[in-house]
Amino acid sequence: MEELLQVKQQISSFIEEIKDEKSLKLLSQLPEGKMLRSKLILKIAGVSKESIKLCAIVEMIHAASLLHDDVIDEADTRRGKPSINALYDNKTSIMFGDILYSKAFTELTTMDKEVAYTVSNAVTLLSIGEMIDVDLTESFNTSYDKYLDMIYKKTASLIEASAKAAAILSGKDKEAFALYGKNLGLAFQMVDDLLDITQDSQTLGKPAMLDFVEGKVTIPYLLLHEKIEQKQKLESLYKKELDQTQSAWIKEQMIQSGALKQSIELAQNLGNEAIEAIKEYNNKDLENIMTAMIHREF
Repeated sequence: MEELLQVKQQISSFIEEIKDEKSLKLLSQLPEGKMLRSKLILKIAGVSKESIKLCAIVEMIHAASLLHDDVIDEADTRRGKPSINALYDNKTSIMFGDILYSKAFTELTTMDKEVAYTVSNAVTLLSIGEMIDVDLTESFNTSYDKYLDMIYKKTASLIEASAKAAAILSGKDKEAFALYGKNLGLAFQMVDDLLDITQDSQTLGKPAMLDFVEGKVTIPYLLLHEKIEQKQKLESLYKKELDQTQSAWIKEQMIQSGALKQSIELAQNLGNEAIEAIKEYNNKDLENIMTAMIHREF
């Protein structure tokens, strides 16, 4: 997409403006993502100077959060490439994240006030979500509300803000598009949580069922814990390196109890609600993005 190239060029020129060679070098070493938030903004607001600028700001914020995330998770790869903290060190990763954040906020001050508030408020939520995520790995979480609050803040809030800000820019129904963005973010995270269980390690590019080993009680585990009698057995496997028998037992219980099926239905309901919210705009691209995500093979 030519527009995404424009977004990348806008990010580069923002970093060039700060006149720091190392920042430019670090930017070139960032592993490239799918630019989901930019695609979303452009499909709502169309291509203009302001929408490209908004995309660049949001992508810089997202990249900054991932740089900090990799330090928190002690991750040495990101999207199959070495992470910045692996190439350099944690300090470099944190400081470059701060540079991207602060430059993004600087550029936000030149935009429409409501757009600026919507995006910057989401970054506060995102940071709180990160903190909740860390806290939730300390013990086996059995609260669906806590899980939902965490994935909303950590993942969905910035996607929600991107969609809402794009609607503000283009004079569309900001609440309808905010709901679409929020549900896209929630469903995206739920689907990611499901794939961790249903896909093999080769497909995932990381060990399967890694979430549970790392202390993440995601939606399928929450529902499984609710449904099965052997709650203590499940709790005893939390944060343990699982052998094949244990992994197979969890997977079998997920299927037998209906926890897996219910998790998929929850994600699909969120997706359908989002499609309904923007139906009057007849935006087939956005409908297709959501449909492809919630009706994939699990």
